[in-house]
Amino acid sequence: MDAVALAKIQFWITIGYHFIFPPITIGLACFIVYFMTKYMRTKNTYYKDLSWFWVKLLATTVAIGIPTGIVMEFSFGTNWSEFARFVGGVFGSMLTLEVFFAFFLESIFLGVMLQGWRSSRISDRVLWFSSIMVAVGSVISAFWILCANSWMHTPRGFMVEGGRAILTDFWQAILTPSMFPRFFHTINACLMTGSFFIIGISAWYLLKNEHIQVAQDSIKVALIAGIFFSLSQVILGHWNSTMIAEYQPAKFAAQEAIFETESGVPLILFAILDETNIYFKIDTFFLPLLSILLGNPNATVIGLNDLSPDIPPVMLTFYSFHGMVILGGILILVSSFGVFLLWKKKLFGNNWVYQNWFLRMAVFCLPLPILANELGWVTTEVGRQPWIVQDVMRTVDGISTVVPAEQIFLSLMLFIVTYFILSIIWILIMRRIIRKGPVIQEVNK
Repeated sequence: MDAVALAKIQFWITIGYHFIFPPITIGLACFIVYFMTKYMRTKNTYYKDLSWFWVKLLATTVAIGIPTGIVMEFSFGTNWSEFARFVGGVFGSMLTLEVFFAFFLESIFLGVMLQGWRSSRISDRVLWFSSIMVAVGSVISAFWILCANSWMHTPRGFMVEGGRAILTDFWQAILTPSMFPRFFHTINACLMTGSFFIIGISAWYLLKNEHIQVAQDSIKVALIAGIFFSLSQVILGHWNSTMIAEYQPAKFAAQEAIFETESGVPLILFAILDETNIYFKIDTFFLPLLSILLGNPNATVIGLNDLSPDIPPVMLTFYSFHGMVILGGILILVSSFGVFLLWKKKLFGNNWVYQNWFLRMAVFCLPLPILANELGWVTTEVGRQPWIVQDVMRTVDGISTVVPAEQIFLSLMLFIVTYFILSIIWILIMRRIIRKGPVIQEVNK
């Protein structure tokens, strides 16, 4: 295997592994703000104790997420030095701002929260404010990362001079056409992840008949949030797809498996295909739903055969995109069922037929948003190939020319072993915290 392929695999593993953790931290941080706000309003220590339980899970996840993110950024200067040299003038300010907000805002105030629960010298108001800063810091950190990544998809505000991208307009560079659709789509996915993370753990407690009050209060809030964010994701996902259709037609054609240019295009729901042909498909037949979703029943979609040779891997882009959509549909159904049971007052009590079905599904759904996030990331990044900067720099031209394939392979193996060990540590610590459960001093609300 050559150096380019190995460098791609290493970066995919590095960023794919890191991307497990930020959605959980962003989602959990926002829920902690909600529970801390309830505490500040009621002065009932129950909500403070409830917040502390979720803070411990948040801190454990952040402890893994931050170092894996650092490795991801370091790889720009190791395996992708030509890319780093080319985009350094554009990315420098964005990544600096991301580091500032990730470390100096999110991390510092998370430290204040961890210390505050152990010390009476830090007031409740400071704890509450710190919880807000952790949530805000994590979202702003994601904003700058997505600014940099969106620039790679729809680059603006630069000129090429001496083989390097020179920043000419900072605001155009950060507010590219793909920025806001991708930002809101991603942040909403993070909030979905946090919602189903809390739903799954709370459902597990209810199945085991442990920490009933905490589980019921947590799952109520998370269910309402989960159905809202799940349905919102349909709208935001559509917004993102229309942006892709306009600015990245090859990616759009690949994720929808459109090989021939045509008007009034039906939406493919399922297909068996390879890189050049569709052998079996289920679509919307005579209803041109894909064109309708683009705003016009007669809208034309440019096919892959008319975009050759600069097209992405079709199978991986198509199946990852449709896998993400399927998982999103499952989450909508499960959260809708849970909200229905909550509305009918059959979620708690002795309605075991309804409870068992839903609670088991809720536990099963805990990792599904994480998997959906990963599939969405695969769609986004693989769908941009063969470009590392869309229509400006090819991926093969961004590789480091001085790092041989053998060294990349060795570091790849070290990363895999390290990430496996980190995963085991994270799971064991999270399992221990969850099994111990929250320590509640005051239950009366």
